[in-house]
Amino acid sequence: MVSSLPRVSADSRSSGTELEAKLWLWAAFVAALLALVGSLALSLGLGLRACPLCFYQRTFVMGLVAVLGMGLLTGVNPSRLGLLAVPLAVGGLGVALFHVFLEISGRLECPLGLLDLGSAPQQSLAMFVVILVLLFLGIVRGWSLRFAARYIAAALGMGAILAVASVIANPPMPEAPTTPYAKPPDICRPPARGS
Repeated sequence: MVSSLPRVSADSRSSGTELEAKLWLWAAFVAALLALVGSLALSLGLGLRACPLCFYQRTFVMGLVAVLGMGLLTGVNPSRLGLLAVPLAVGGLGVALFHVFLEISGRLECPLGLLDLGSAPQQSLAMFVVILVLLFLGIVRGWSLRFAARYIAAALGMGAILAVASVIANPPMPEAPTTPYAKPPDICRPPARGS
């Protein structure tokens, strides 16, 4: 089977090396693994329940851990591996952005994240930003940005489609109650009317 990506020539390489690219990808893998562990700690350790938007974000980060982990273990070219992971990171980032938008606009109230440093969706958003930056550093250290630009654009487009599809497929929120909740949120929920 012939690869659709061209061979990387010395002219198309950036001043970085494949080793540098691989180090950035390992950093992205570790960040994704930490995001996954943090997400599971919220559910299993703190007893919080994940809403559908949380599950979408968790699924994207699980995909990142699997793709990056297997790619790094099997020796896939780091720049190409970064491109394969970008749609998952963008998909998760898009869902996290939508989730935080609902929270900031007052349509959802969400539980605090680990160490009470922002809400769970805000922490997810921050982790997807970190992962995406690390992936881009890995891609451009292996290839020149000009050479990789069209592939990055395609990966961003695919990720945007995944994010939009996830947001559209999200089930409707339950009706907001008319009386205040008895306890702080353990799941993202609509705020009580009049609160």
